[in-house]
Amino acid sequence: MESLEPKKLALIRILQILEKHSDRDHHLKQEEIAELLDRDFGIVVERKAIGRNLSLLKEAGYDIESDRKGSWLDSRLFEDAELRMLIDGVMSGRHVTAAYTKQLIDKLCSLSSKYFRAHVKYVYSAEEWNKTENKAVFYNIDLADEAIESGKSLEFDYNKYGTDGKLHKTASHTVTPYQMLLRNRHYYLMCGHAKWRDVVFYRMDRITNIRLSDEPVIPLNTMPGYEKGINYQTLTSALPYMFSGRPERVEFFVEKYAVDDVVDWFGKGVTFREKEGRILASVVANAQAMEYWAMQYLNAVEVISPLSLREKIAANLAAGAEKYARGKEE
Repeated sequence: MESLEPKKLALIRILQILEKHSDRDHHLKQEEIAELLDRDFGIVVERKAIGRNLSLLKEAGYDIESDRKGSWLDSRLFEDAELRMLIDGVMSGRHVTAAYTKQLIDKLCSLSSKYFRAHVKYVYSAEEWNKTENKAVFYNIDLADEAIESGKSLEFDYNKYGTDGKLHKTASHTVTPYQMLLRNRHYYLMCGHAKWRDVVFYRMDRITNIRLSDEPVIPLNTMPGYEKGINYQTLTSALPYMFSGRPERVEFFVEKYAVDDVVDWFGKGVTFREKEGRILASVVANAQAMEYWAMQYLNAVEVISPLSLREKIAANLAAGAEKYARGKEE
């Protein structure tokens, strides 16, 4: 057939053909490369030209191998196992919509050969995962990043889901953004609140109508507990859930089988010691988050201090027991 593209593009097209159609288990003979050049790009070249172009690509540093079965691209920017890890991360990220999840996975799959996609069958099941419906989440991230870099404040509406399964506005906020954090499979905006003069955290997928603001910014070092900036190790271990408020020392007894879970949540900074024949753990954490966390691990954890937290959990348990007892009587 008549060439649809100039032959000088053959070098680039051959590389693209190897990227798409070859790997360590799938080799391409020079005749097959010539057929794909003709079929996909309308470039007709002789077999010798194929060999010369393969040699040029090898000289240019591309990891192309050849044997009696043909040639193939032997290594890529990402190995297939690495791509699977990235795809798993995209799939589990609740801040990414189902539609955009598919787009991102398609882009990741394109970094390997066409044979890789056959091993990633769950790319078509994104709707079955618990995903946000807020399509503006990536715009939120971009604008928050711009505000952080330029030292600007942000204004936005904050939303929560209603019984109809849709987001509804609860309040409007003006904040100084400091950092974005990925925690519990969600992106959070860490910022200073102009009204409360405290560091607060907002889910990026709950934000709508975000915009830059000319309101004065609040320097991070003026916030209690952040005079020396952000200690990321302390921050991630002190906030098992992203509640606002200053971290404090919390001590609790923990069953031996749950020690591994404690380290998973609070990192290696948690300290353990034996007391009264039991394991006593000590962490620095947000009290409100610890209340929620301790209730989750009720069968394995008993909070000892601070006393106010212990009493709050006891009150929760008493209220819960009364509620379930009342339900049984009814």
